Amino acid sequence: MAIPSFQASKLKERPMRRLWGIVIGFMLLSTGHAMAQDRILISSEWGNVTAELADNAAVDALVRMLPITIGMRDHLRQEKTGNLPEALPEAPRQRDFSAGTLGLWGSDDFVIYYRSGRVPQPGIVILGTVTGDDSIFDCPGSIAVQLQRVR
Repeated sequence: MAIPSFQASKLKERPMRRLWGIVIGFMLLSTGHAMAQDRILISSEWGNVTAELADNAAVDALVRMLPITIGMRDHLRQEKTGNLPEALPEAPRQRDFSAGTLGLWGSDDFVIYYRSGRVPQPGIVILGTVTGDDSIFDCPGSIAVQLQRVR
């Protein structure tokens, strides 16, 4: 018995629709992780801010050591800097930074920039960006900050 041509074309469309459904579903699932960035809360006696984290090996290692408290001191009236409890792995570096950038100078030198600028070679590893008011760090003196993951 022959299948009418309009029914035959519908039978051919079904596998193609199913394939497109699978492809679109896979794309949504695979981009969902990239769209849902990790965030941290940075707390101090001067205030609290959140930051969205970058996607690199140094950030992965930093997240595994959270929560932590870091004693930070002012440096060059552009940043607060302090030592992490252990070194982070290397990741790509860049020289330019903006206010609100979280960075890694040496393997364990954590930096919060509250002004924009440029650093000498080899540059900094970008760990993330403050989404709140980074000017809370624009105060002379030292401060302890607590870093914890936001769920």
